[in-house]
Amino acid sequence: MPTVSVGRDILFQALGRTYTQDEFDELCFEFGIELDDVTTEKAIIRKEKHLKEEDEIGGNEEIIYKIDVPANRYDLLCLEGLVQSLRIFLGIDSVPKYKLADIGKESMLKMHVKPETSVIRPFVVCAVLRGIEFNEARYNSFIDLQDKLHQNICRRRTLVAIGTHDLDTIDGPFTYEALPPSEIEFKPLKQVETFKADKLMEFYKSDLKLKKYLHIIEDSPVYPVIYDRNRTVLSLPPIINGAHSAISLKTKNVFIECTATDLTKAKIVLNTMVTMFSVYCKQKFEVEPVEVTYPDGKSYICPELSPYDMKVSLSYINRIAGVSLEANKVAGLLNKMQLHAEQSVSKDNECTFIVSVPPTRSDVLHACDVAEDVAIAYGFNKIPKRMPASLKPLPLNQFSDLIRTEIALCGYTEVLTWILCSYKENFAMLNRKDDKSTAVVIGNPRSADFEVVRSSLMAGILKTAAHNKDHPKPIKIFEVGDVTVLDELKDVGATNHRQLAALYCGATSGFELIHGLVDRIMEVTGTPFVSAGDNTGYYIERSDEPEFLSGRQASIIYKGKRIGTFGIVHPQVLENFDIPDPCSFVELNIESFL
Repeated sequence: MPTVSVGRDILFQALGRTYTQDEFDELCFEFGIELDDVTTEKAIIRKEKHLKEEDEIGGNEEIIYKIDVPANRYDLLCLEGLVQSLRIFLGIDSVPKYKLADIGKESMLKMHVKPETSVIRPFVVCAVLRGIEFNEARYNSFIDLQDKLHQNICRRRTLVAIGTHDLDTIDGPFTYEALPPSEIEFKPLKQVETFKADKLMEFYKSDLKLKKYLHIIEDSPVYPVIYDRNRTVLSLPPIINGAHSAISLKTKNVFIECTATDLTKAKIVLNTMVTMFSVYCKQKFEVEPVEVTYPDGKSYICPELSPYDMKVSLSYINRIAGVSLEANKVAGLLNKMQLHAEQSVSKDNECTFIVSVPPTRSDVLHACDVAEDVAIAYGFNKIPKRMPASLKPLPLNQFSDLIRTEIALCGYTEVLTWILCSYKENFAMLNRKDDKSTAVVIGNPRSADFEVVRSSLMAGILKTAAHNKDHPKPIKIFEVGDVTVLDELKDVGATNHRQLAALYCGATSGFELIHGLVDRIMEVTGTPFVSAGDNTGYYIERSDEPEFLSGRQASIIYKGKRIGTFGIVHPQVLENFDIPDPCSFVELNIESFL
């Protein structure tokens, strides 16, 4: 969950009252967020720089509240949105009505998109905040919200990049273009000299903050760039803005542009920026629109601040939330969560709400989101507890649980191992060779420990025994879990198999001990032992698997089909896993019994 850091005193001043820490913690819980930590600016600096308490540092002792908010509540990522939501929740304020400035199309600022942008970042949306009043706290919150959005919904600027500019320093109409790096030249933000775009990329490779974004466009033959009417560079998205149009505390009119590879997310980001800070505009909650024209001649007015309506029935809300509330009560609860609800009656005389979702609530996508908000506003602790309707388990899972119980009654302890393992563990360490038709290999593993999806439970069981080799002997462990093998007949190219594996590790470990476990498994599944060739039960026959000792291993044949192998683990395999004691092992496919 994202964490928002806000000054306690500023927060309480905006809320209109002070709270004790316990009171505010309770308010956060009721609203569905969490007060994660209480600290100070100095404590944060000490932690970041690994300083001791006695070390002298800058900063002040203002109390900072760190609040965890849901990842999809982008409107809560800044002080303004947090305060607005809490005040509405407490019934202090009503839901604001956002509107576009009433200006003619001919008076609107224009953004013209060139066709070359389609190969790099094809979309752009824009808006203007007129008559905004910044102070230091508001300005810092404005910048911080951009950073929070960049790390969250913008996916580190890969999907959306935000540019903010002092409108009084630039002239429209604007153009969004894509040009070769050598043709783009401007003075970037916080720099005193002019750079060509290709040289700028080299320059920022040593910048700790910006170097992580260079890869987004670095290898492209063209870079996206936004110009004003005078060919002044506003920004080189998603890397840096131009110094010429930089905003400051004195800025009165802010031009916001969001370039993107995902238009939907770009609209959400723009709406979040303008709705959160239009509260500081001369005309409160009013945003000036911009006309964006694409190469195909189609033009769009943005931002889109009109609420959208959603039909949700009262019975659905009560069923999902687990409550039984009257329509008027539900409407009131929704209003606390910024959702205006009007009652209507459907054709079958069922009470239905027309829920109006404001531009700040991009997280409300489905009727279940509306029901969730009702549950939050009502109070999770007030919802009566009830046993969920019993669901019939899948036969395979039910059978797996029965097998687990029987193996545990035989004195074995269940273990749970990783589904992913290293390539070496899955093959070489088990004396196996990769035939390229069995294991699912991870394309870009983050670690050498997780390179393939296990095609056998054996490696995980042996690793567990190795990590517990100092445990009193014998070590008797088992696992029931899935393995994955390649399968061209499946649409995903692979299939899962439910396996049972068991290991007996100790000085007296022998073939007969694991054989006895196999016989017990067959007994509890009602499978008789039969002579070779009889397909009515099971029998064993000699096998020659490299992970077992030759002559001390056997295959399990169930109704004419080989379902597993057991025997004494090969000494070389034990050495590979650093296990000093002899081990006997069995692995079989339990899906065959169904």
